[in-house]
Parts: sequence; C-alpha cells; structure tokens
Amino acid sequence: MVISMKKLFIPCIYLKKGMAVKSMTDASVISLDPAQLAKTYSQNNADEILVFDLSVGDAQHDEAIDVIKHICRESEVPVIGAGHIERMEDVKKLLYAGCTRACLDYEKQSNIDLTKEVSEKFGKEKILAAFRNPSVITENQKLLDSYVSAALLTEPSALLKSVTEINMPFIASLADISLDKALEYLGVHSVLGISGDFVTQNSSNISSLKHLCFENGIEVNTYENCMPWDRLRTNSDGMVPVVTQDYQTGEVLMLAYMTKEAYEMTLQTGRMTYYSRSRGELWVKGETSGHYQYVKSLTADCDMDTLLAKVSQVGAACHTGNHSCFFNEIMKKEYDDENPLTIFNSVYQVILDRKEHPKEGSYTNYLFDKGLDKILKKVGEEATEIVIAAKNPNPEEIKYEISDLLYHLMVLMAQKGVTWEEITKELANR
Repeated sequence: MVISMKKLFIPCIYLKKGMAVKSMTDASVISLDPAQLAKTYSQNNADEILVFDLSVGDAQHDEAIDVIKHICRESEVPVIGAGHIERMEDVKKLLYAGCTRACLDYEKQSNIDLTKEVSEKFGKEKILAAFRNPSVITENQKLLDSYVSAALLTEPSALLKSVTEINMPFIASLADISLDKALEYLGVHSVLGISGDFVTQNSSNISSLKHLCFENGIEVNTYENCMPWDRLRTNSDGMVPVVTQDYQTGEVLMLAYMTKEAYEMTLQTGRMTYYSRSRGELWVKGETSGHYQYVKSLTADCDMDTLLAKVSQVGAACHTGNHSCFFNEIMKKEYDDENPLTIFNSVYQVILDRKEHPKEGSYTNYLFDKGLDKILKKVGEEATEIVIAAKNPNPEEIKYEISDLLYHLMVLMAQKGVTWEEITKELANR
C-alpha cells in the first residue's frame, strides 16, 4: 500500500539530572551529554527528537530547561518537549528553550484543562497530546480537534484496532518490537510517525530503516535520488568532482571525487562518501577521524559534470585540522562582506570580546558595567527613535536608528547569552 503522508522517525531522550537515561523507568545513564546525543540523532537522519523531562521539583526542572536549550541548539531537526508540565509557564519554558512543540500528558486532568489556554496562546501547531489509552481521545475529541495538532500514543497496542475510528494523526511510541510490526504501524494511514525504544535503539540505522520503508511503498523523508548517475558527465577516470560546502555558513570546505558507487552510497546513508584516488578505494569522510559530513543537499551544475554538496560538518574538514581545506592565501583584495548574518555575527563577536576582555573607554564596556537595566533603557530609547524617524521623510535617518537598535539588541543578547544562530533558528521555525 502506498502511503501519501511522509512518516517520521523520532528517537527519544529521557532527561534526568542533566543526563540522558535509558527510559522513564530505567535510570541507567546512556549519555552524560544529552545535547551531543541529540546532534548524533539528527545527523543519523532522525526527523525530530522527543525529549522527556523526568525532573522532580522546580529546581531540577529549571536545570532541565537549561539542558533542553543546549539540546535544541545542537539538534539540526525539530525538538518536541514533554514531561513536567503543570501550568502555562512550563509550556512557555519549553517553547522558549527552542522546542518546536510541547506535549501535554492527557493522563493528567490538569494538562487536559490547560489545552485550550496554551493552544490559544502559542498556536495549535505547537501542541501535542500524549495518551496511553486511545479511548481518552474519543472522550476529548472536540477539544483535540480544535486545539491540538497531533497525538502521541505511548501505549499503542490498541492502535491498529482503534485508529480507523479516530480522526487525528498519531505518533506511535513503540517498544522493542519486530521490524515487520514497526512497518505495519507505519502502514497505518493516520500514523504520522514512530518513536519510543524501537527508534531510539535503532537510531544509528534510521537511514537503512527509511530505505526499507521506501522499498515497501511507505513514504519517508529520505535522500531520494532525483538524478541517476548515468545522467552525470564523468571525467576520463569515470568520476565526478564534488565541491563540498558548509550548509550554514556557505564556506567551501573541500574538493573530492565520486564514483558511481560512492554517489549511490552517499544517497543511501546520508553521509558523504568519496573515492580516494591516492588509496584507490571508497572513502567515507570521517570514518577514521570521526569528522563525518552529513548531507543536506546534493546539486549538479549546468554542465552536469560537477556536484555541489551542502553538508553538516563534524569537526574539521581538512586532515591538517583546519575547518576548511582552503586556507593557503595567495592574494586578497579588501572588500565589504554584505552577507547579513556574517556581519551580524562579526559585530556580535566583537561585543562578546569586549565583554570577556574589557577595553578602557569602550562604550560597549560602559553598558556592561552599568548592567541590565541600563542596556534595557537604551534598547527602549532606540526603539522610540525608530518610531520618530519613521515619521520623517528621509530614509537615511531610519537606517541609522535601526542600526543603533540592532547594536544595542546585540549587547542585550550578549548579556543574556543569546546567539544569532538561536535567533535565526527561531525565525526559521516560525
């Protein structure tokens, strides 16, 4: 059966005392660095990550929120926040930490009662509802239809029997089941995707699982080959050169070559695989160093004889330890870099440097010395100046005032530990 909706693979992180533990009921530590674990999951082709906060008490909860912030920062895919939701403020904390959705526990009447309020505040698309018993869905169907985007079924044993009666997309949380049974769940039309122990335990093989789904007519988010190798124009050695670029910064990292086998392996695994001309063999980038390259896109040029790969680079691309292989400067003419994010980051780094290495007479250090209230006062003043400038006919004035506001906002960001990467990620999520 061909499924029209692309299915999601969502591994879980169970967060307890700042560490990732095995499950809700097993506190065995599996990672001391949950943020790095999230990054690994996302690089292994997960579609989203589900984080359960298992903290007890508000103090532990606040510590967990700080860890979730790091998880959201490191993950390259959306993060769903769940656990320890008692009031509107808890949903707000998860979403402000960077989670794209918050999950209400419908085993708690207090969470059911929160649904309308948090949905109207943050939007229906930001809210999931978790169930152990599908009958609870039927009892709250009207509420769910109006205020919840999807459900998470944590005990899906009855799912296949009842799902046809329930008009709502599901994420099925699966235990350690067989592959055939997992495919059966994925074949159910209303199942949005799968999560739980099955996905977490197979997190390093998500690309293979997706390939198997694809072969079984189940649509997934995978590296689909839109261009067979035969359409590319190879060189005399039967290879195609590949220019590899950092997907976030646009920095060119390296130049290497692919054979047909390397090309097909890259598409299947999601990790850049080249052909080493010096060794005469396939070369999975990072296999020995750990500096893998995870594919974001692969594009052919107009002549179909060169590929451009945009990747998420782990560590350094170059064997010398440099981030990029292109570092031997031959000549350079001074020029203005007009890439907005590059400029913002450059100014922000100067502000951070002033914060860490104060300079006498620096206006930035004057603001930091005066503290948060002074910084906030300046942000407010500059915002007012923009309103006044916008009423005047000269556009140069408003450019000047917007620049002033952006500078003071960056001082505020540095004071509060917020980066441009986090801001742009939040904007992208909207």
